[in-house]
Amino acid sequence: MTYALLKTIDDPAALRRLDRRQLKTLADELRAYVLESVSQTGGHLSSNLGTVELTIALHYVFHTPDDRVVWDVGHQSYPHKILTGRRDRMHSLRQWGGISGFPRRSESEYDTFGTAHSSTSISAALGMALGARTLGEKRVSIAVIGDGAMTAGMAFEAMNNAGVYKDLPLLVVLNDNDMSISPPVGALNNHLARLMSGKFYAATKKGIERVLSVAPPVLEFAKRFEEHAKGMVVPATLFEEFGFNYIGPIDGHDLESLVPTLQNIRQRALEGGGPQFLHVVTKKGQGYKLAEADPILYHGPGKFNPAEGIRPSPKPARKTYTQVFGDWLCDMAAADPKLVGVTPAMREGSGMVEFEKRFPNRYYDVGIAEQHAVTFAGGLACEGLKPVLAIYSTFLQRGYDQLIHDVALQNLPVVFALDRAGLVGADGATHAGAYDIAFLRCIPNMMVMTPADENECRQLLTTAFQQDCPTAVRYPRGAGAGVATEAALTALPVGKGEMRRTGGARAGQRVAFLAFGSMLHPALGAAEALDASVANMRFVKPLDEELVKKLADEHDYLVTVEEGCVMGGAGSAVLEALAAAGIAVPVLQLGLPDRFVDHGDPAFLLSQCGLDAKGIEHSVRERFKLTQAAVATRAA
Repeated sequence: MTYALLKTIDDPAALRRLDRRQLKTLADELRAYVLESVSQTGGHLSSNLGTVELTIALHYVFHTPDDRVVWDVGHQSYPHKILTGRRDRMHSLRQWGGISGFPRRSESEYDTFGTAHSSTSISAALGMALGARTLGEKRVSIAVIGDGAMTAGMAFEAMNNAGVYKDLPLLVVLNDNDMSISPPVGALNNHLARLMSGKFYAATKKGIERVLSVAPPVLEFAKRFEEHAKGMVVPATLFEEFGFNYIGPIDGHDLESLVPTLQNIRQRALEGGGPQFLHVVTKKGQGYKLAEADPILYHGPGKFNPAEGIRPSPKPARKTYTQVFGDWLCDMAAADPKLVGVTPAMREGSGMVEFEKRFPNRYYDVGIAEQHAVTFAGGLACEGLKPVLAIYSTFLQRGYDQLIHDVALQNLPVVFALDRAGLVGADGATHAGAYDIAFLRCIPNMMVMTPADENECRQLLTTAFQQDCPTAVRYPRGAGAGVATEAALTALPVGKGEMRRTGGARAGQRVAFLAFGSMLHPALGAAEALDASVANMRFVKPLDEELVKKLADEHDYLVTVEEGCVMGGAGSAVLEALAAAGIAVPVLQLGLPDRFVDHGDPAFLLSQCGLDAKGIEHSVRERFKLTQAAVATRAA
């Protein structure tokens, strides 16, 4: 495809100069361009194919960037990026130095709010709308939120707050692409959407209210009748109870319905019509039959040939940690009928597909609601069950208060299986699991474990499951070192590490690495060059303090290595243990720097952070060469 029309659109102003009859052609080209781009770089596909017409309509009707559009989660914002001046940079999507896979304020003025975690858009758009009012500026703020994101309490908290402001120019667009309760979409519903968004409906409604206001009981009856009448056609009542004017459902791929409906809404919002709620129904993978048939497979593919589709890849030689967890979960559930599995809408990502098939009555998907997931798991534990909450490290941040107050304070035996701990590659800083060690180890009753390979992950999950306290096992994204997993469900001694290499350097140059989790293998690589000792610490809390003391006694320098933030991390735990024991020994802490690490190839990112074998060796040589020189100078 030549993309003749799309190539003329470098910003939404150019889009708004098009004749409305050209928008269908533009949509076809934009959809093809999204498919071509993602197939070459990898990224989110199904969701972006589903928002092509909606994106065009929003930028065609609203005066962006003056009118603010906030994309919830943001993995459906590729059409938005293409139409806002980044078409020629799509080849760099999610790569080092390239554009992000999510909206990012530093990337474009059209990315009004950085997103990637779910259900934040309504809060942000409400803040923008009230900010504009405070500054005396007149604009519309729009939140585009998916039906999955509407399962989070934060979305409803924001709507509850927004409904207070009866004349606020705020629009919430519900992009419904998987709701089983949605009514059929067709001409009647499109007609009703246009009718309910227009002046005639609003004026008539106000007129009737004025006439009936002299008879309050009749007015109340009329209002209730209207609500229930609309409720028979559309799920309006809930949203109108929050103070929003509900419009829809409307076909999100029908530009002839979308554009005039949005035009009516914009005018009504600017004229003081108050918060508006537009319900659009779209189809994931729209326009690409393979993605329509299997939107989950095409949700976040790697590179592929669009003409052939995604072909089954050869079975990898190494298991991913997610697969190790999924296998362990099924095996432990077969061994212990009290095990129950909980996920906040991440069945596939967390490796729980097989568990749901085999143990459907012990599987709970609570939706995108991490706060609820943590407290819910605590409730299960109160009844004598053994809940395992599979959750990405970055998403556990959203349930931190519940982790402290509802689980740890009550010392409930919930196992937190923390996937995606450390750097995550193409998803970037928003999804990196950089902080879990620091924010978990400071909580009383918590136990924190860091497996170094696949088999140790299985063993530490078993160890965690056997405890009568809250536990966390953190493991990285992707494949492990290739270590075979044992069939047995074997636990490891609590709070005990192990020596993996004993160095032989002469006195004055003896170095010991204290490696946590995924950093064991690069530490071993560096140790070979330095003839250093290496301890696989396994536990951050309880820390193996005896091993720490022994290493400090037998070595001149200690180096802690972790794929997590340095500040407050596992290295800090080692320093605290040494200080408590009155031991003074030079310690170098290596880990993720005090900055957000951008998106890119995982191995490249680790090297940029100095956490590959060469980077670790270099840091040790640089640090302790200076220290030795300083000691020599003082001695002289």
